[in-house]
Amino acid sequence: MIDVLVVGAGPAGSVAALVLARAGVRVLMLERDTLPRPKLCGDTLNPGAVGLLGNLGLSGGPLDIAERMTGMLVTTPDIAVRGAYPEGQVALAVPRVHFDQWLAQAAVAAGAHLECGVRVLGPVWRTEPGRPGVMAGVAVRRDNGQTIRMPAMLTIAADGRRSALARAANLSRHPARPRRWAFGGYATDVDGMSSMGEMHVRPGHYVGLAPIGAGITNICIVTGRKPVGRTPEDVIRRVLASDPRLRERTHAWRPIGPPHVLGPLAVDCDVAGMPGLLLAGDAAGFVDPMTGDGMHIAMRGGMLAAAAALEALASGDMTLAAGKLTAARASTLGSKLRFNRWMRRLVGSRAAINVVGAGARMAPSMVTRLVWYAGDAA
Repeated sequence: MIDVLVVGAGPAGSVAALVLARAGVRVLMLERDTLPRPKLCGDTLNPGAVGLLGNLGLSGGPLDIAERMTGMLVTTPDIAVRGAYPEGQVALAVPRVHFDQWLAQAAVAAGAHLECGVRVLGPVWRTEPGRPGVMAGVAVRRDNGQTIRMPAMLTIAADGRRSALARAANLSRHPARPRRWAFGGYATDVDGMSSMGEMHVRPGHYVGLAPIGAGITNICIVTGRKPVGRTPEDVIRRVLASDPRLRERTHAWRPIGPPHVLGPLAVDCDVAGMPGLLLAGDAAGFVDPMTGDGMHIAMRGGMLAAAAALEALASGDMTLAAGKLTAARASTLGSKLRFNRWMRRLVGSRAAINVVGAGARMAPSMVTRLVWYAGDAA
């Protein structure tokens, strides 16, 4: 029998599989798509994420050719402040189409097995009289149409914000508010890009810009529930054209391929699993992309899920792992997740943006401290 099934070969799933495989665990990763595959994302590894990869002994590949970012430019309608990271620390702009494949290959090199083109249909339950059900694996459909059951002692769901397993176990939900959508893609001819990433916060929406290299910029716009535009590209064009700070810089931008859309974004989870199932990455709760620390939180969550799985396998008791993981996430990630929720509420309030803008005008160092905290920089 497989020791641990990891559903999803994104950053959280691949890091979990890597840690488990290095510990000698029999790991199978299941990925719905074929790698490499595009992913709507800000494509930014903040300094904390870069440090995490270094601690895992991972280097080279797309990291060596990634665009280095030395900080963040943060603007509101009234102010613009550049917050530089501490000396010696950088963020990396790495397109997910390259990063995810590289990280999954690192897990395979450590001993994990990877099967792509597999759609998880739902959990397989093991029930005993007088005891609650335990997840004992998953039912899947392969690309050839074959449907089979895959038993496992533990399953880690790292299959994103619309996790089939988290929803089947009634662990995740979309909150009533906020209801936001992301529109993003790559473009050329964006003027004025520097070695800094950019976050332009406006009432009801925000715009993220990241230099990818070779004159290409990642553009990500997060809007309210009723964005104006017939297509994702039309939404992006309308938002950029309506912004006095961005209009001139983006008047000639040209998309590279069709932009993507994702939403509604927010996903909440109160607990990080149940007997036989652990949650990692966006499956454990979607982090608002505004702060740029989503990749770090996802990979850190993968490490925490792997640690909980190792403890459960060592003890032979699969029933306590979810509670221990929930506690570990609260201890390790709780303050960052609260910070993300605070920033999420900020964007929805014009008054709050004005207050923050006024504070930043009087004390620009406040923005630098926020950039450091969001970037997990020392």
